[in-house]
Amino acid sequence: MLKQRILTALVLLPLMLLMLFYSGSFLWTAFATLIALLALWEYGRLAGFSFQQQQQYLGSTAFFMLTAYLGNWQLPPFIWAIVFTFWLLAMPMWLNQKWKIAANFRAYLIGWLLMLPFWFALVLLRPDSDHAVHLLAVMLLVWLADSAAYFAGRAFGKHKLAPVLSPKKSWEGVIGGLLAVWIYVSYARGQGWLFAEQSWFVAMFAATILTFVSIGGDLLESWLKRAAGIKDSSNLLPGHGGVFDRVDSLIAVLSVYAAVQILLN
Repeated sequence: MLKQRILTALVLLPLMLLMLFYSGSFLWTAFATLIALLALWEYGRLAGFSFQQQQQYLGSTAFFMLTAYLGNWQLPPFIWAIVFTFWLLAMPMWLNQKWKIAANFRAYLIGWLLMLPFWFALVLLRPDSDHAVHLLAVMLLVWLADSAAYFAGRAFGKHKLAPVLSPKKSWEGVIGGLLAVWIYVSYARGQGWLFAEQSWFVAMFAATILTFVSIGGDLLESWLKRAAGIKDSSNLLPGHGGVFDRVDSLIAVLSVYAAVQILLN
């Protein structure tokens, strides 16, 4: 398993960096579309969609994405406000109430609410390769929060964060992840990568919110899998599970980050 994880990472990481820094606008959008559609397909598996439902759902979503790209469409601010509200208010309620989804139109809407803002965020935050560092800086926040929480939890974890949703996560891990993010954002702000125009206190507040949103995105996908009785969203990535398993926190953080950028500007 460890060997598979390493080999998969050795393929995916260079591919991600290559696309991020060297692809043109169309190729990057195509790459973002592939990621979002694969994650949406895996979401459909968790929701229990039939093969026919998956075909219709993915086909209509892909058509919308193509039309949005060719027409240079953007989500209106009120949709971004809904996205922001979902991740900061509705998502914690969902985790607390442990709502389940079924293979119906409401599940379609939830899937779009998860994946379409994520797709728009990937395209919006990286209009060209000159903006690659900015997007990567946000991604690094998510990956650092997850990695630091994992190691801090293994070393010091005693108090469970959400025993039903994710038994291995602990409050000690959360604290470790948050401290790592604060250090990282302080450095990234000084380098002009992230929150460069904000005061240090505003940057730390934003980093804290994004860290908790990141954890929430992870827990939400964990609950969807647990409710569906599935360990991994798929087996597309050997040793890592599925695409949704890898981008669950990114979906949440990039959606919220993009929503704030749109609503404030």
